[in-house]
Amino acid sequence: MAEDGREVPTLDEVARVAGVSRSTASRVINGRTYVSAKAREAVAQAVTSLGYSPNMLARSLAMKRTNSIALVVSEHGDRVLGDPFFARVLRGVHAGLAGSGLQLVLLMAQDEQDHGSMANYLTSGHVDGALVVSLHGEDPLPAQLVASGLPVVLCGRPLAKVAVPYVDADNFNGAGQAAQYLIDQGRRHVGTIAGPRDMAVGIDRLSGWRRTLSMAGRPTDAIAHADFSLEGGMAAMEQLLTAHPGLDAVFVASDLMAIGALHVLRGRGIRVPEDIAVIGFDDSGLAATSVPPLTTVRQPIEELGRTMTWRLLAQFEGDVELPPSVLLPTELICRETA
Repeated sequence: MAEDGREVPTLDEVARVAGVSRSTASRVINGRTYVSAKAREAVAQAVTSLGYSPNMLARSLAMKRTNSIALVVSEHGDRVLGDPFFARVLRGVHAGLAGSGLQLVLLMAQDEQDHGSMANYLTSGHVDGALVVSLHGEDPLPAQLVASGLPVVLCGRPLAKVAVPYVDADNFNGAGQAAQYLIDQGRRHVGTIAGPRDMAVGIDRLSGWRRTLSMAGRPTDAIAHADFSLEGGMAAMEQLLTAHPGLDAVFVASDLMAIGALHVLRGRGIRVPEDIAVIGFDDSGLAATSVPPLTTVRQPIEELGRTMTWRLLAQFEGDVELPPSVLLPTELICRETA
């Protein structure tokens, strides 16, 4: 009974008023498919007229659902909080969940022990599905989740041989476009600050850069790896300048690392772009506000989060015609560093 003394309407009443079966009314209220437009409209009108509100707790118990999903980030907390990439992915996931009634649980792995605890948590019925971001190496977590039957979608191509859906940006061609732009600007010795060797995103951006330079007959020896951090970008830029004094351009595999590279170049009195051109990757908020404003490859970060979420929710609905992977396009954004 409601607080004002009125009887709380039931699903059976909704079905009776709408003139449909109880199962049809349930499918409409739960957003299921295979319901005619006429029945859907009738149920919607009945819900409104009766003031029906589904009992989410009862529904979740009956369906063995928790009405929550996990966003799993395989990085230390300081990395997650310090890199704008993760905030924008989270924003996209949040937008993708709008209206779904699902809650989001954020999990971050600090070390190997955390990975084991996290896998146990995820496979013990605490969440209905998982979105996994920033995998390193052949992380066993996706395979463990798939084996447990938990719906899961990855952000980025997995290195491990596991059949799991993923959403990614076109890192290979985006890096190639940046390298080609530098070649077209007449740069002769183009280096790169590449991402980690144990992440597909780092591997793919390095491969795109290398292929484009090789096809143009340019050297591909000026490579320094870093960890997508500001400090990593600074150290890698120092390394490139020491090993390759003839460098006249550098493609950097993330904006945050590119900002670090700009700090080093400015400290050495090297003019950008006159002496060395710089192109980043992400088009984060840092790119437009850097000094000078950073030329960069835009990847649709928030769309990555929204598309991952759409793919997971479609799995919940039993959609059998889903793509195993989704590749989102990138775009070169020209500013003042190249």
